[in-house]
Amino acid sequence: MLNRFAQPILAMPRPAKRVVVLSVDAALCVLTVWLSYYLRLGEWVKLSGDSFWQPMWAVGVSLLLALPIFVVNGFYRAIFRYTGLSALQTILKATAVYGLLFATVFTAYGVDGVPRTVGLIQPMLLLLTVGASRMLARFWLGGLYRNQLRMVALPRVLIYGAGNAGRQLAAAMSNSHEMRVVGFLDDDDRLHGHVLNGLSIYGPADLPGLVTSLQVSTVLLAIPSVSRHRRNEMIAQMLRAHVQVRTLPAVSELAQGMVSTSDLRELDIDDLLGREPVAPNHILLGRNITHKVVLVTGAGGSIGSELCRQILSVNPSTLVLIEQSEFALYEIQQELQEKIEDSSTLLVPILASVRDAQRLREIFTDWKPDTVYHAAAYKHVPLVEHNPIEGIRNNTMGTLTAAQAAAEHGVSDFVLISTDKAVRPTNIMGASKRLAEMALQALAATSPKTRFSMVRFGNVLGSSGSVVPKFRRQIRDGGPITLTHPDITRYFMTIPEAAQLVIQAGAMAKGGDVFVLDMGDPVKIMDLATRMIELSGLCVRNENNPDGDIEIEITGLRPGEKLFEELLIGNNPRPTSHPRIMKAHEEFLAWPVLIEKLQRLESLLEQRNVEGTKDLLTDLVSGYAPQEVGQESDSRLRYSV
Repeated sequence: MLNRFAQPILAMPRPAKRVVVLSVDAALCVLTVWLSYYLRLGEWVKLSGDSFWQPMWAVGVSLLLALPIFVVNGFYRAIFRYTGLSALQTILKATAVYGLLFATVFTAYGVDGVPRTVGLIQPMLLLLTVGASRMLARFWLGGLYRNQLRMVALPRVLIYGAGNAGRQLAAAMSNSHEMRVVGFLDDDDRLHGHVLNGLSIYGPADLPGLVTSLQVSTVLLAIPSVSRHRRNEMIAQMLRAHVQVRTLPAVSELAQGMVSTSDLRELDIDDLLGREPVAPNHILLGRNITHKVVLVTGAGGSIGSELCRQILSVNPSTLVLIEQSEFALYEIQQELQEKIEDSSTLLVPILASVRDAQRLREIFTDWKPDTVYHAAAYKHVPLVEHNPIEGIRNNTMGTLTAAQAAAEHGVSDFVLISTDKAVRPTNIMGASKRLAEMALQALAATSPKTRFSMVRFGNVLGSSGSVVPKFRRQIRDGGPITLTHPDITRYFMTIPEAAQLVIQAGAMAKGGDVFVLDMGDPVKIMDLATRMIELSGLCVRNENNPDGDIEIEITGLRPGEKLFEELLIGNNPRPTSHPRIMKAHEEFLAWPVLIEKLQRLESLLEQRNVEGTKDLLTDLVSGYAPQEVGQESDSRLRYSV
C-alpha cells in the first residue's frame, strides 16, 4: 500500500515535490508544538479556542521562523532519497538557528499562554521529526526510485504463450532483476486486446511494431508442448523481427511443478535444426545393455560421453570407460558418478589407448565386456590431413586392435561409430574410417561369436570440431564468421538423438551390418551461419546491409573438405524396424586378402612413409580421391533417407 502511494509522488515534477515537502515541514511545525504542550502539561490541548493556553502563538512563530530558515539553508534543493551525513548536518545547523530564535521568543522573553519550556522542547522535537522525515524518504522513496530506474534499464521482453506456462513464467519474473515482462504474444485471436495479470496480449503479427513501441529486445517462448514444426515457424517469425529468443525446454524435459526463470535457456541452433523426436524402442535400447557389462572407447568425447549417459539410463551392471585423455575421462567419470549414487551399476574409468593391444587384452580379460561401443577416433579433417600417420594409426589400426581383442574375448556385440565422410572420401579421416568399416565387415565373416556392426551418420550439433561452437564463439567475439565455401552443405543431428540411434542400431545387428541414420535434409552452412547470427538478435553485415552486425567471410575449402557429404556408397538402402535407421550393403575385401593389405599398411606406418600410405589407402578404399587444398569435390551424388 505504501509503495502504491509512493509511486505518484515519484512521478511528480520537481517543483511539485518541493511544495509537498514544504507542506510536510509545515505540518511538522504544528505537530511538534502540539506535542510540546502535551509533554509540558501532561494533557492534550486544543490548538485554538482555549481560554488560557494559546498554542497558535507558538504555531505561528514556528512557521514564520522555520520555513524561511529551511529555504535559506537549501532544504528544498536537496534530493531526499540521497540524504546523507552532510544533509543531516545541514538540518542540525538550521534547527539550531531556529531553536535559538524560538527559545528567545518564548523562553527568554515569554508570551502569555505559551509555557516557557515549550520554547525549549519544540525545537528539539522539530529536529527529530524533520531528520526522521528525511531518513524515511531516503530508505523508502530512495529504494523505490532505484528500483524504478533498474526496471527501466532492464531488457524489455514479451512472453510468447498466454497459457499456463506463460502465466507461471510471468509470475516468476515479476520480481526479476534480469528482464522486465511488458506483454504476451499468443496465436489465439480471441485473446488479442485482453489483459492478463496487468499485461496486454498481442498477436504475433504485431511483433515488429512492438519492438519499436515497447522497445522489446527479447521474446521468451513459453509453449513447451507445441510441435517442433510449429515451433520452428514461430522462431522464424520472431527472428525476422530481429529480437533475441529464449525458450523453455520441451514439455518432456520440464519437471512437474511451477515454471521458473531457471528453466529459461538461450535458443540454440538445435531448436531450428532438430526434428520431431521419435520415441525410442526400449526393447532395442536395453537388448545389449541392461544387466550387462558395457565398454565404451573414447568415452570422454562428444559422442562417447553421450553414449555413456544413455547407456547408464538403461541400467548396465558395469560400465567401463576407456579414454586416453585424463581430463576428459575425469570429467565424464565425475558426471556419471553423481548419477549412479542410487544405482547398482559399477563405473570403471580406465586410462588407455585403443592402439595398445596388450593393454586392451588386459582390460577385456579383467572386465569381460558383453557389448563394446567404439567411439575413439581422430575426426578433425584438417588435423588428420596434416597428420595422416597418426590419423590412420588411431582410426583404422586402433579400431582393428579393439575389434580383434573383442573377438578373442568373446564379446557379443561390437559397434563402430562411423561417419558420412567414409563414403567416397576425399580426405585421410574419411578413408581411415572406411578402412575401419571394411576391417569389421571382414572380421564379421570370421568371428561368428561377435556381431560386428557400424553406424554411419553426419555431423552432430555441438560436438567437438562442429561448426556450431566455432560460429557461436565468432559471434560472441563480434565476427567475422569464417566459412570455407558459400555452397557447402552438411547433414546435422543432435548428439542425444545420434547416441540413442547408435544404441538401437547396434541391437539390430546380425554381423557385418552397415547402418545409416536418417539425417534429414542437408543444411547449407551459409544458412546455418545466418540463422545463428539471427538467434543472437543480430543481423548479417553484407553489401545489401553495410550497417549489419556480423560479417560472413569466405576463406576457401580446407584440405580434404567436400562441398557435399554422402551417406551411402551405393543407392540400395534397406529399411529396418526403426524409421530413422537404414541398412546399407557395402562391398568389402575378404579377411585373408584384407589382412595382408593391413599388415603392409602397418609396415608403412612404422616407416612413416606418407606417400606409400596414401597410395595403399587409395588402392584399398573404393572411391578415395585425395584432393589438394582449395580443390573442390566433383561428387554431388548424395542420398537423403
